[in-house]
Amino acid sequence: MRTLLFGLLFVLPPFLKPWVLRRFCGARVGKRASIGWFASISAREIELGDYAAVRAATLIRLDGAFRLGRQSEISNFCLIYGASDLEIGDQCYIGPQCLLNCDEPVRMGYYSALGPRTMVFTHGSFLPFTQGYWVKLAGVTIGSHVWCAAGVFLHPGVEIGDECFVNSRSVVAQSIPPGSVVEGNPARVVQPMEAVRRKMSPRRVDAALQQVLRDFARVTLEREMGITTIERSANRLAFVWEGRRYAVIIVSSTLAEEAIPTAAPGERIVYLANLPAHRPHPSLLWLDAVHLHAQETDDPVYEALRIFMQRYYGMRFTL
Repeated sequence: MRTLLFGLLFVLPPFLKPWVLRRFCGARVGKRASIGWFASISAREIELGDYAAVRAATLIRLDGAFRLGRQSEISNFCLIYGASDLEIGDQCYIGPQCLLNCDEPVRMGYYSALGPRTMVFTHGSFLPFTQGYWVKLAGVTIGSHVWCAAGVFLHPGVEIGDECFVNSRSVVAQSIPPGSVVEGNPARVVQPMEAVRRKMSPRRVDAALQQVLRDFARVTLEREMGITTIERSANRLAFVWEGRRYAVIIVSSTLAEEAIPTAAPGERIVYLANLPAHRPHPSLLWLDAVHLHAQETDDPVYEALRIFMQRYYGMRFTL
């Protein structure tokens, strides 16, 4: 029966897959969770949090439990299999073409990510144990705020502490203490995370958002959306999209609330805000860069900015 459902999910259109999981697998599927074309899931227990996504052509087949947290994403062409559990926390990301062997439990914390073509193994043997060759079966634990860049390999039994960065093509055979930057084969600690992480004052965040705005204009508005006429200043972009005039405005940490710009007639403003205490009116379009909070909206420019900041600057906003 599980094999039949696995094959059925593979060929069904995406809009039907959450319903089939609920109806026939007893799955807990959150609001606007999605499963892409030619993707399928089979597990003893299945839970997809709100806004969780399994992208196209990804296959997940587990004998244990599968949990994908709120706003977490498993990208395209991933292969996940094994006899045990996979538990992925909220706001996590698994990049395209990753391979996860879950014959022992694999767990990821909050706001962690595996880059493209990362491999995670919880056991491995081909040569016979009874002839003296080694075998190891052990789960893999990845903490919170961990970024494993492209092509990392995680051995069985590895535990990566919170707040770690594992550089591309590293082979991690030993556990990593929290707050470490590691690289190499075998991977070794090269410096503490605090040595490479900048201290961000409110003014530095203002400057960082100005860089985000410049790159959003260049990458998304010009290249992807084909907008050629853009009015630019340090804290503001203005342009026309699909017949509507838009402005994207940075609300900097030094701006008084009474000085926050309001929309002109026929204009829609997307605010990118660095004001910790301000609570905007719910009818306005705000991205809160302090608390990484976003609204649920179908506005195309707002969504384009949110996705751009997530994709290029690691800012995964909570909806």
